[in-house]
Amino acid sequence: MKSVNSVKGRKTVTALPQKLQAILDNGQGPAARLVDKMPRLVHESIAKVLGYPYHYPNLDAFTKCLMAVQIKQGRTGLIGEDPIESRRHFDAQMQALFHKATFIESVEDIRLPLQSGTLFARHYHPAPNKKLPMIVFYHGGGFVVGGLDTHDEVCRLIAKYAKAQVLSIDYPLAPEASPQLLIKSSEDALAWVYQNRRQLKIYKNHIAVAGDSAGGNISTVVAQQTIGKAYAPQAQLLFYPVVDLKSKHPSFYAYGEGLVLTNQDVENATMHYATQHQVALDDPIVSPTYGQLKKLAPTYIITAGHDILHDEGEIYSHKLRQNGVKVEYVNYPDQTHGFINITIISSKAKRQTIEIIKNFRKFWDQHN
Repeated sequence: MKSVNSVKGRKTVTALPQKLQAILDNGQGPAARLVDKMPRLVHESIAKVLGYPYHYPNLDAFTKCLMAVQIKQGRTGLIGEDPIESRRHFDAQMQALFHKATFIESVEDIRLPLQSGTLFARHYHPAPNKKLPMIVFYHGGGFVVGGLDTHDEVCRLIAKYAKAQVLSIDYPLAPEASPQLLIKSSEDALAWVYQNRRQLKIYKNHIAVAGDSAGGNISTVVAQQTIGKAYAPQAQLLFYPVVDLKSKHPSFYAYGEGLVLTNQDVENATMHYATQHQVALDDPIVSPTYGQLKKLAPTYIITAGHDILHDEGEIYSHKLRQNGVKVEYVNYPDQTHGFINITIISSKAKRQTIEIIKNFRKFWDQHN
C-alpha cells in the first residue's frame, strides 16, 4: 500500500510545469514563498527541469532551486565590474523578495555626526522603555553593494531574538571609499555608540559588533583596531566573514560557481576594495586573519558548508582559539553564502538564523 505522502509527492511533481511557470512569471518573493512550502522532491525536480548544471548533492534543495531559477533568468553574480550597476541590481533583487517585515517596537533612521563625516544609521529597539545591550551591525555586500534596506529584515530578527538594540551602519562603500576611510568611519560609529551609551539606554555598556560577509570583515577589523580602547566591543557575531583576501583555500575552488557568491564576485570585490587603493591583500585592514588576534572579544563565527568563504572562516576560528580568544564556531553544511538574507522566502533559513541569534546571545551572556 502506497503512503499518502508518496502519492501527494507524485501529484506535486506532476504539477511541476505550472509551479515552474509561477516562479518564472510571478513576483520573485511570492512565488519563492509558495515553492518553499513544497516538498524537497519538488525543489530537486525544479532544479533538474531547469537544467541546473552544478553537482552539489548536499546543498539545501530550496536554495538549489533558487539558484537554478536565477541562472535560467541570466541573473548571476553579486559584484560586477560596474559598482553602480551592481548596487542597482542587488537592491532590486532584495526588494523583489520583500515581504511583511518582522515587527520591532521602535525603528528609527538617524544621522551620526562623526569625526570622519556624517553617516546614516538605522536604530532598532524592541523595548524602548528598557535598558538593553547594543549590537552595532555592518551589512555585507562585498564592500561594494548593500545598505540599510537590504539588511533591514536581518537586523529586525537580531533585535527581536537577541533581545537587544541594533544600530545598522550605512558605512561608505568601495571603490569610492578606501579601506582606511571605510574602517575609520565604521570605528567612529562604534565610538559614537559608546559615547552615547546613556542616551541610548545601553545595558551596562554591553556593546557588540556583528556583520555578514564583508560586514563580518568590518566587524572583526574594527574589533582588532579598538583593542585596549574604552569603546572596544565586548563580543563579535560574524556570519560567514571575509577574513583573507590573499589566500585561496579549497572551498574557493569547490564552490566557486553556481551559488550566491562566485569566484568572480570575490575577484571583483577585491579589485574594488583593496587593489584599486593599492592596499596589500595581506594587510590586516582588509584581511584580519593576519591582524592582532590576542585580546579580541569573544567571537561567535558562522560558516556555510557550500560557500567559497567557508575555509577561511573556519581557519580564522582556529587562529582565534590559538590566541586565547573565546570562540564558538558553527557550520551549516547544507547552506550557502547569504542564507541570512533569504529568511523572508526560506523557512529553513529563517529557523537557522533565529537559532544563531539566540545562541549568540547565550554565548555573549556567558562570556561577559
